[in-house]
Amino acid sequence: MKSNYIRCIRVLTLCLIVCVAGLAAASDTINWRSYEEGMVLSKIEKKKVFLHFYADWCGFCRKMANTTFKDSSLINYLNDNYMPIMVNTDREPQTAGNYGVVGLPTTVFLTEMGEPIFSVPGYIATDTLMSMLKEINGIKTGG
Repeated sequence: MKSNYIRCIRVLTLCLIVCVAGLAAASDTINWRSYEEGMVLSKIEKKKVFLHFYADWCGFCRKMANTTFKDSSLINYLNDNYMPIMVNTDREPQTAGNYGVVGLPTTVFLTEMGEPIFSVPGYIATDTLMSMLKEINGIKTGG
């Protein structure tokens, strides 16, 4: 009887470890940072920046939020390899102006030190964005 109890505890412990490891490895949301926090963390963590400009009233911004940014593979890749920053242009017009944002959505890729790599205006589909993320991640920068 005691050996069955111990065996049951071991199985439950193993299941708990597997579940916790799975939750830690995968996320269902992008770890968006504020502009100030993300720019500091990108230098510390030596990650390129994925800077996304949007507004609540923007239809294509909502479409991107509800489709592209819901893909689990893209979420995991972005969280693991980039510093994701989201900027609401209505609340932070100066930041948007600093990057020359004139239409929404706009996505800007930056080096670890905040230097521009590439800017993409408009909606980006999941597969296209994943290709961009992988290509830009492979670029060697001074950071």
